[in-house]
Amino acid sequence: MARVTVLLNRGGGAASADPKIGDKVAKALKRAGVEAEVELIGGGDCAMRCRAIAERGDELLVVGGGDGTISAAASGLIGTETLLGILPLGTLNHFARDLGIPTKLDDAAALIAQRSERQVDVAEMNERIFINNSAIGLYPLLVVDRDSQRKRLGRPKAVAMVIASIRTLVRFGHQRLTLTVNEREGQVDTPLLFVGNNDYRVGLPAPGQRESLEGGRLGVLVMRKKTRRGFIAASARALLNRSRDDDMVRLDGVERLRVSSRKRELSVSLDGEVVRAALPLDYRIRPKALRVIAPRR
Repeated sequence: MARVTVLLNRGGGAASADPKIGDKVAKALKRAGVEAEVELIGGGDCAMRCRAIAERGDELLVVGGGDGTISAAASGLIGTETLLGILPLGTLNHFARDLGIPTKLDDAAALIAQRSERQVDVAEMNERIFINNSAIGLYPLLVVDRDSQRKRLGRPKAVAMVIASIRTLVRFGHQRLTLTVNEREGQVDTPLLFVGNNDYRVGLPAPGQRESLEGGRLGVLVMRKKTRRGFIAASARALLNRSRDDDMVRLDGVERLRVSSRKRELSVSLDGEVVRAALPLDYRIRPKALRVIAPRR
């Protein structure tokens, strides 16, 4: 068997915390029967490096990191014949979790050796791929504040998130958006528009998780216009599965979504990264566009 290239994000959770992570990954894969050539790369180089590896004809590429790294890898591999193996080595591994990929290194390596293939959906916003979700409104503000605290002050992610959440609520406001769902248009005033790669659970016991990545639909949630106190109460009711009709709207059967506004640009989060994007924003689902190693359902 040819040696398999493994790309690890050197700035990711496990790699940045463990200088020996490359050796550990190579040994875990070798125990599983996979000869690996490990490269540590910068997160910004991941998509381009993945595309280059796919273009040279590799049948399998293994990528280790969190959701941002895997999202970049997916961007590079869409439309190619290269199979993606995932090592969930980041701070957050939501995509790997929803696919059922084990978090332990040896178990993830054993799964890669089995080459159990699935074809799963990805989503797209103005030709930018995302594997988890995108949001407009309060959440991008929160992410920018959180990341700024971590960069400037070195705060732990959890602490920065709490502080950013409080400050974002202080700056609470709404966006007036025009939504075109498939071919139907309507206007909304909302503090938060959420677009998922397939449907997300909102309430307990598994908030933020997906039952499927092969549903072929965007999961779209629109928070209705609220006061600050009303937004907090509506969020709590959603978590407890007690939402009211005037809290949040879930749009069903969405394959395409266009978001327009009087503004020329909006801050948009894509898999946890915030970008300034020119309007309109065109979202679509790309069914079974990514070949990935994951347990079969």
